[in-house]
Amino acid sequence: MIDDLIEGYRRYRAGWTEAERELYRQLVEHGQSPKVMVIACCDSRVDPSIILDAKPGSLFMVRNIANLVPPFERDGAYHGTSAALEFAVRRLAVDHIIVLGHAHCGGIRALYEENQESSASDFILGWMRIVAEAGRHVHENCRNLSPPQQRRALEQEAIRVSIKNLLTFPWIESQVRAGKLHLHGWYYALAEGILMALDPLSNEFRSLLDGNEAK
Repeated sequence: MIDDLIEGYRRYRAGWTEAERELYRQLVEHGQSPKVMVIACCDSRVDPSIILDAKPGSLFMVRNIANLVPPFERDGAYHGTSAALEFAVRRLAVDHIIVLGHAHCGGIRALYEENQESSASDFILGWMRIVAEAGRHVHENCRNLSPPQQRRALEQEAIRVSIKNLLTFPWIESQVRAGKLHLHGWYYALAEGILMALDPLSNEFRSLLDGNEAK
């Protein structure tokens, strides 16, 4: 597998065009200035740069289990996602933050199954409790759905909770209130290749190609 990656790098490096060389020169000389931050999952099947066909330097990205945003806390603990948010908003002054969730998420499945089967976990279940309220919402309101449908509902509800958690950061909330920063919840249906956006009016996810997401 490592040999495959090395061969992939060789193909990538050999295929560099002069335009790509110039792009990286500019990024090194002038630094990064992305206007969009993406909070995505670690899942190897969901690469935001590929899904969005984004060029280097255009997305400031943090990836964690289940694309979660924790609430704002000053407790002296380690907060990698919160540090990335601070850098994006206060240093890079991004205009948009996208929470990008996806179907068939392993972290969400762990939260869904937590009370159904015991599972040893040093960190995952504790991390997933960031969106425990999403689990309660689905348990209380989606009992008539099948387990796969419940997990999909939970994946989407977790995005809503993360959007709400973003607004607990004072320097995010103030920028949003001033109209300088815009928050987006997106959901990628993996098997279908369909990207959906959370409609702020209906609070439902709809295909981005239907024009429901503000530009």
